[in-house]
Amino acid sequence: MKIEKIDGEFTVCRVKDYTLVNLDDEFCFIGKTDEEKSLVCRTDKVPDNVAEQENGWNAFRIKGVLDFSLVGVLSKISALLAGNGIGIFVVSTYNTDYVFVKEEKMGEALQVLADNGYRVV
Repeated sequence: MKIEKIDGEFTVCRVKDYTLVNLDDEFCFIGKTDEEKSLVCRTDKVPDNVAEQENGWNAFRIKGVLDFSLVGVLSKISALLAGNGIGIFVVSTYNTDYVFVKEEKMGEALQVLADNGYRVV
């Protein structure tokens, strides 16, 4: 399975509303529940109306379109990284999964995956 590192720094935010979020940005992940409105975006695209934010995330995606019948893809990746003391934050889209790792752990995370048979591109 291929892993593709995405260049740039990301921020995880809790926003008051989505009025200042540019939904046309290259990377814009939003989530809304009865308790909160969340946003994951590039750090240089964080809107002015954030209530809280956590900077310093890097990302990689599982390359290609993942069929919904696949089982355990994220489980294997998260277990490998957790076993090496690397925490993750995940966003799933229709096509694939995006895994966010703190910037200082990204090199180690990619090395762990490469050492365990993943092809890092």
